[in-house]
Amino acid sequence: MTSPLRRAVDSVRHAYRGSGADRPFGDPLPAHGVAMEGYFWRFTDPATGRVVIALDGINRADDGRWSTLGVAAHPSGFLRTTVHPAGHADETRFGVTSGSAFVGTSDTLHVDLGADARIDVEVRDAVPWPRRSVGGSSVFQSVPALNQYWHPWLLGGSAHGRAVVGNETWDLDGWSVYGEKNWGKGGFPDSWWWGQAQGFADPSVCVAFAGGEVTAGPLRTTVTALVVLLPGGRLVRLGDPVVSPVHADVTDERWSLRGRSARWSIEVEGAGSLASAHVLPVPLPRERRNVPGAIEHLGASMHVTVRRRGTVVWEGESNVAALEHGGIDRARAEVTRRGHGTHAVDAPPQG
Repeated sequence: MTSPLRRAVDSVRHAYRGSGADRPFGDPLPAHGVAMEGYFWRFTDPATGRVVIALDGINRADDGRWSTLGVAAHPSGFLRTTVHPAGHADETRFGVTSGSAFVGTSDTLHVDLGADARIDVEVRDAVPWPRRSVGGSSVFQSVPALNQYWHPWLLGGSAHGRAVVGNETWDLDGWSVYGEKNWGKGGFPDSWWWGQAQGFADPSVCVAFAGGEVTAGPLRTTVTALVVLLPGGRLVRLGDPVVSPVHADVTDERWSLRGRSARWSIEVEGAGSLASAHVLPVPLPRERRNVPGAIEHLGASMHVTVRRRGTVVWEGESNVAALEHGGIDRARAEVTRRGHGTHAVDAPPQG
């Protein structure tokens, strides 16, 4: 291939990936360079019912990058979020850095949002996403310029370290670990729903789903992706609109999903009290500010049934599930209802 032709091909490849898309058998873990690249970790201990989450959104404004950072915990109700003036998402491998406040790699996480909001963890025995062909967004992974993509890259592992949440210090050794990315050209969609759970009777099981309004130019549709990592390591994923559609019925307190393909069907029922939910921020990337965006339960209940050709192959329940209902207007109304000021971007549980 001649040098000019090689440069032209490389330019097309760069522009394609810079739109947020990844070709089949591509790697969605490196950053794409879109308006928002989000990183999320969740640590769960079903024995005590404790959960800790950490998030870092790398956002692009006209004058450079900035970060949305957060740590939250259950059942203590701890919540700390902030805007950081800088941020870097690695475009060669998985990695995110927001100064010394947040540093995450594929096997370590270090967060320092103050003396009472710290996480220092190493991840061992990682269970990565097992399919090279496509990520969590499946066929939509290859569609350029979507408003949102999703990839649950870490479906299990063992944490080793500790977390400081408020006036408590938690030993995280042996806790289950989950990690995901989401990214898009305009931040978050107008409306979305999400859930994740470990803590089932079989500790190897991991369930995750993400749905919302997907747009790209004239394309506009509602899609829900649903993933279950079964005992033994088999991954079942539903959510392709034609061959394996998932229907979601969601409120602030209940999540009901039904998905089906030619061989598999999955049912998910989740519930949580609105008063016990955190309200988390989402970024407005170009404006360099956060706004209330998501009502998220960290210790909800989730019941899952997986069938193959009509026969139940696995069924389980978790009482440390995460369930989220997203939307800026909805979240802002809940922050206001809880008595916080007009400039508040988050809110801890009420009880």
